Amino acid sequence: MTVGDRRRQPSLAQLRAFAAVAEHLHFRDAAGALGMSQPALSGALSALEETLGVTLVERTTRRVLLTPAGEQLAARAKSVLTEVGALMEEADALRAPFTGVLRLGVIPTVAPYLLPTVLRLVHDRYPRLDLQVHEEHTASLLDGLAAGRLDLLLLAVPLGVAGVAELPLFDEDFVLVTPPGHRLGGRDGIPRTVLRELNLLLLDEGHCLRDQALDICREAGSAGVAATTTAAGLSTLVQLVAGGLGVTLLPRTAVEVETSRADRLLTARFADPAPKRRIALAMRTGTARATEYEQLAAALRGAMRDLPVRTVEDGAGDRRPRITPYGDRPGASSSAGEGG
Repeated sequence: MTVGDRRRQPSLAQLRAFAAVAEHLHFRDAAGALGMSQPALSGALSALEETLGVTLVERTTRRVLLTPAGEQLAARAKSVLTEVGALMEEADALRAPFTGVLRLGVIPTVAPYLLPTVLRLVHDRYPRLDLQVHEEHTASLLDGLAAGRLDLLLLAVPLGVAGVAELPLFDEDFVLVTPPGHRLGGRDGIPRTVLRELNLLLLDEGHCLRDQALDICREAGSAGVAATTTAAGLSTLVQLVAGGLGVTLLPRTAVEVETSRADRLLTARFADPAPKRRIALAMRTGTARATEYEQLAAALRGAMRDLPVRTVEDGAGDRRPRITPYGDRPGASSSAGEGG
């Protein structure tokens, strides 16, 4: 045994404490993130510094700063913790599929409309799976996936992110939601070009649905949208439409839930090909649970066939998707109370 082999090794608890402090640069926030007391966190960090023989942080009365050594070793500590997480994940997958914890991240414009289907499927088919749901914006979800904080994501694609594999589930059309008496309300086959002349209400910055709506407007030939009024969620957006402030775009899975909150809202369908979005599961490339997640994606496609979507069989983006009929006649106009 060499001298290096006899040296004391840092514990995982010490590395987690250091990684949390490096991320938050605040002892209270770091301790809260780990669910431990500040004295315990400080003790773990001091023990790590003693073990490594270097000072990792500068403690002042006002803030915490990383030393040059701390900045360099923070990335290494994060990498070690990620690898340990991957080891545990692989052991869980080898022990038995669809057991243990599955941390699922979901975007806000999907969660209220698809989670009932997801939770019902998991409860009925995978009762030993401990599903933990986290609702966050896309950027935060991707950060969580890369850091190992999350295992699987349910969100709109394509992402175009290295190290992330997508398992497409379905495509869904956007519809135009209008206030009562609007000239487009209840119409069918409207051209996208109508968006050039409408006051389109959008979600706040950070929502991928906002970016999708802006892309649709650009495709329609609109130079841009003057976002004088925005909303943090689709429910508020629909209430603004009901109040006569403008119109908005909703994905089909959200229409029945959101338009039922306001009286006499109308929807209008676009002419084919209608603007759409694709929803998929996303996982880390090379994850030990890839086969398990692929099976889950296949099960979800089957469970979602009763929704107003077009499922993508086998997750193949270049194959012709299976068309699932909407609850009402395809292409027919609808009002808020008619399941549109």
